[in-house]
Amino acid sequence: MVHSLATMRDRAGTALFLRVAGPDGLASRERIHGTPGPRWFGPDAAIRQVHGDASMFVGGMRALLLQSLHPAAMAAVGAHSGYLGDPWGRLARTSTFLAVTTFGTIDDATAAIDRVRRVHERIRGVTPEGIEYAAGDPTLLRWVHVAEVDSFLRAHRVYGQHPLDAAGADEYVAEASRVAVALGAERVPESVAELAKALDEFRPALAASTAAREAADFLLHEPPVARPLRPAYSLLARAAVASMPPWTFELLGLDRPGATGLAYGRAAGAVATRSIRWLLGANDASRVTG
Repeated sequence: MVHSLATMRDRAGTALFLRVAGPDGLASRERIHGTPGPRWFGPDAAIRQVHGDASMFVGGMRALLLQSLHPAAMAAVGAHSGYLGDPWGRLARTSTFLAVTTFGTIDDATAAIDRVRRVHERIRGVTPEGIEYAAGDPTLLRWVHVAEVDSFLRAHRVYGQHPLDAAGADEYVAEASRVAVALGAERVPESVAELAKALDEFRPALAASTAAREAADFLLHEPPVARPLRPAYSLLARAAVASMPPWTFELLGLDRPGATGLAYGRAAGAVATRSIRWLLGANDASRVTG
């Protein structure tokens, strides 16, 4: 019975990993973690602790919701990322990028960043409001980075297996800045205090938009998962929504949860991340982001 349960867990965990990392996930994981050579971040680095934890499932969803509030960023995503037509493909690309830059060799991390920069050079356009945008714009890259790091860190400090203390959180923000700078972002925060300040600085540029509300509706109410998996997905969605800044709800067209709703969302996130951690293997970071 024990052997059968372990086999079922391994199969389910592998299926989940491949859903997130893509059909080539196992080969990518072996290359990322198995290739010898120096890394940007050592085994005890805070960024490895955060990006290798199941809390990333909540943080990633929160990051997408938060990023969508920047009209230029949302226009670029909507027009060029294919998230509606191929959401799992986009997730796999993002997951692999995070894994390579966090756990991979310096050579592989640098190559991955160079590829992304080349893609960004081709992405330009105009928002429905007439605002020109370019994916390689240093300010836009800064926003995407700020939204991601704030989301990943907040999720980890609530749902992480070993939540970072204040010093560890500052270490994480500083380490993550290295990747953002390499991508071309400007004025990248290097501490939790600087991260909070950066988020506040972006507030005037953030706004409600049809694209942002459509993205929120897609992520929260029309998820690209089979119907039997939707209850589990719903737990992650509730946790992500409950962790959003209060001022974002009206912009996204979401009902702001009260005290009971916030408590339920936090409990849902705890259940979901513990379940994911059990499926993927609590001590195997390579099974989370790639």
